[in-house]
Amino acid sequence: MTLQLVLISLLAVYTAWNLGANDVANSMGTSVGSKALTLTQAIIIAGILEFTGAVIFGREVSSTLATKVANPTLFIDTPQILVQGMIAVLISCGLWLQIATSFGLPVASSHAVVGAITGFSWVAMGQDAIDWNSIGIICLGWLLTPILSGIVAISFYSVLNRWLFSQSDILKSLQEWIPWLSGGVVAIFGVIVFPQFWRQPIFASLAFSQNNLSSFTGVSVSVILCFTLWNQLTRLQKTDFKAEKTILEGIMAQFQVISACFVAFGHGSNDVGNAIAPLAVIYYVWQANTVPVADLTIPYWILIIGGTGIVAGLAVQGKKVIATVGEGIISLVPSRGFCAEIATATTILLASRVGLPVSTSHALVGSIVGIGLVQKNTQVSWKTVKSVILAWAITLPVAAILGAVVFSLLQLTTI
Repeated sequence: MTLQLVLISLLAVYTAWNLGANDVANSMGTSVGSKALTLTQAIIIAGILEFTGAVIFGREVSSTLATKVANPTLFIDTPQILVQGMIAVLISCGLWLQIATSFGLPVASSHAVVGAITGFSWVAMGQDAIDWNSIGIICLGWLLTPILSGIVAISFYSVLNRWLFSQSDILKSLQEWIPWLSGGVVAIFGVIVFPQFWRQPIFASLAFSQNNLSSFTGVSVSVILCFTLWNQLTRLQKTDFKAEKTILEGIMAQFQVISACFVAFGHGSNDVGNAIAPLAVIYYVWQANTVPVADLTIPYWILIIGGTGIVAGLAVQGKKVIATVGEGIISLVPSRGFCAEIATATTILLASRVGLPVSTSHALVGSIVGIGLVQKNTQVSWKTVKSVILAWAITLPVAAILGAVVFSLLQLTTI
């Protein structure tokens, strides 16, 4: 079984690799497109934050995919069929993501894994093997994600445009807004992430209560961030810039780097489940000789495998999809990219908190399109948007067919 586990783990790394190669655009595409980060810087930052988000915050979504798409009770008497099905899921998702990446299309990996699980389950046990209620909730999340993210992005951009970007005295407005922006950005991240972070076993022996520790850390990071950005503003004010807009975009580029980090963390936390949930199920079956029927505890080593695969994939093959998201929809500058990323991070981290496998690409594209619609003199490339939506739409049925076919082939090899 040790050799089998190693081989299945390598297959999970292959899936995570292709997931990272495709979905890296969701966390860093806008930063590269607006020139806030170079491609190399984006890959390094995304690698660190994607891995951290996957390991610290990736359990809930992984558990949802592992136990709430297929009906596990129907596999209790035949756990090995479930194992074969999850192997088929890994192969199907990896293949489809690799194909999509080669064309530079940011498909939704959550569509792929849900589709593959649905396809093999239907072939294995019939339509009753599929938890249609859970599928319905997940699909509703997919539909609402771009809408909600777009609304958040439009609201955030409209407020900043009214009180900061359109002001005649930009320097004065920056002085007033930087503390609020700094505190707001960290608060969004802190409220969603810190409570989960401090529940990790490494902090269990600390004398402080979790709430006090979370609050103290959130305030500390906010103060540090505000101080850092305030110093940068002071330095920029002493620089001989030709236009105040240059100063504004310079400041917003720094904010966008921070927001990009949040998106990378959120992406790792939500999308790692798409690669490791099948491996977690297989490992559970082999250890317990039964199937998981409720919440599934994901071992740290499996989370680390998923995070490592994502980082490797984005580092080697992420460039094509970054170009599509960062440059192909609207022309981005740091102020627009920052608003899009904050909306995306907020949407995805909230979904991860409740264990809902939504699509990061849905959220980011919705945010970018939303800002493009309200930004004057900005042309949205609807041709690119249509191609991305088409890729989303076909991913679920294609993955379902692939899952069914690969599972059937695996069944034939064991007869």
